[in-house]
Amino acid sequence: MLLAILFLVTAILYSSVGFGGGSTYLALLLIWSVPYFIFPVIALSCNIIVVSGNCFNYIRAGNLNLRLLIPYLIGSIPLAYIGGSLPIEKKLFELLLFLILVAAGILLLFNFRSYDDKESSYRKIPAPLSILIGGTLGFVSGVVGIGGGIFLSPILFLIRASRPKHIVTAASLFILINSISGIIGQLTKNDVLVEVSNYWYLLVAVLVGGQLGNFLNLKIFPTRILALVTACLVIFVAIRIGIRFL
Repeated sequence: MLLAILFLVTAILYSSVGFGGGSTYLALLLIWSVPYFIFPVIALSCNIIVVSGNCFNYIRAGNLNLRLLIPYLIGSIPLAYIGGSLPIEKKLFELLLFLILVAAGILLLFNFRSYDDKESSYRKIPAPLSILIGGTLGFVSGVVGIGGGIFLSPILFLIRASRPKHIVTAASLFILINSISGIIGQLTKNDVLVEVSNYWYLLVAVLVGGQLGNFLNLKIFPTRILALVTACLVIFVAIRIGIRFL
């Protein structure tokens, strides 16, 4: 029950800024000693559930910029599948997850004000660079079992690639499509569906949390405040994982 509540809270916070929460789901599963081989499938499934609602609402609001998104997907989709199909030792997985959480938390912490950016001048990013960034994030996402949007969004803000609403929408769709590609790759390694079905309640928790988080974003709190809270959560979880190495 406590794990389900934590998944619910994670989904609320992450969905409020257009993310899925995969990195924190993985950390929680690690802390709770859930069978290791199903970590990525659970986390990616939760990502898909959470960001699907975000994607629908953002696209309906007219915030989709395909010219911004497509080059990153061209690089990420095949490499997310390849990364997902690769076996990885548990110790290496824990180290990668720790590094990912630290990097993501720092990026979010330094970029949370960007969600209120009112600038009208943005840079046109060369397509080869976008494909390279997308491929790198896709591969890492597939290996570990995250969607990659928690990195793509701060990077796009940092290089001033587009308006905040376009970046948030691109990150949500990036997470959704990468999670689908990554989970297909993960399912080539083990027959995990039976074991994953024992944790169905986590999927229900993130479904509810995702809808609540999207409501908070659209109706109640400024996005930059939600982004700051999310950054603090990511850093806290990173510290909690880091303690395991001491």
